Amino acid sequence: MLSIDASKVNEALTFPKLVPALEHAFASDVTVPPRLHFDIENPKASRETTLLIMPAWQSGEVAGVKLVTVAPENAAKNLPSIQGSYLLFDVDDGQLIAIMDAPAITAKRTAAASALASSYLSRTDSETLLIIGTGTLASQLIEAHASVRPIKQVKVWGRTLEKAQLICDKVAHLAIDCQAVSDIEGNIADADIISCATLSQSPLIKGEWLVPGQHLDMVGAYRPDMREMDDDCVRRAAIYVDNIESALRETGDLAIPLADGVITLSDIQADLFSLCKKEQVVSRSASQITLFKSVGHALEDLAAAKLVAEHVNALKVK
Repeated sequence: MLSIDASKVNEALTFPKLVPALEHAFASDVTVPPRLHFDIENPKASRETTLLIMPAWQSGEVAGVKLVTVAPENAAKNLPSIQGSYLLFDVDDGQLIAIMDAPAITAKRTAAASALASSYLSRTDSETLLIIGTGTLASQLIEAHASVRPIKQVKVWGRTLEKAQLICDKVAHLAIDCQAVSDIEGNIADADIISCATLSQSPLIKGEWLVPGQHLDMVGAYRPDMREMDDDCVRRAAIYVDNIESALRETGDLAIPLADGVITLSDIQADLFSLCKKEQVVSRSASQITLFKSVGHALEDLAAAKLVAEHVNALKVK
């Protein structure tokens, strides 16, 4: 049994490998039961800690389960908000193949899913990217989007300019012009792609700020009481999700406007399963606004874990 730390996970999961692996997985026969989602009261904090249990398997091949907690106030403790492990099993004999760092897998596969969606939904000539949020995902999202689109300029907004600048420093190796910015509204109109990954409970993006031709990549708001965008955003955009069942139930970005009658189920165009299986072809006009809402899926974790295990085994052989 292998114990694989975050550095090995990051080494294995390059986006040119991971994005196609996710595309193949979404088009394949992978069994994914509904994930278990528990909100646990935390008297030491103002917000609950969430426990997620996410299984997935391929018949005759591998099975995996991700066990993670999400503690929204961990930034104040200089800790990542996501903690946990991923367990990968051999289906044939039931043996545990590896235990992996789950936060690293989560960050990589989440960013890769956004890039996969962007490859279907954003304009092929998208060159400018606005990142909202300065957590673990921010630098990964920049690298992921740049792997599928010719990104030349990135702007990063965070609660402080200092944190935003740190994200730019992390992606200096990409040779992309990256700037820390102090406001969201003033920088949205110039962005071809807007990627938002926060734990916000109230909208950060207003639909009235959007301009034709943009692509919205909404990664945060993993609970029904969280929102990163307002009603006007969902009204103006063609909406796509990673998986329809969870997206309609788990994120306030969609559950709230659905409950309020702002949008209906028919406004959800497709999920990544339909896109990757070529069951639906996206034909976007240059002026259309597209929206991808990510809530996460255990299939993504399994595909990423398989890549990691293959990579580490290859290193051992050498």
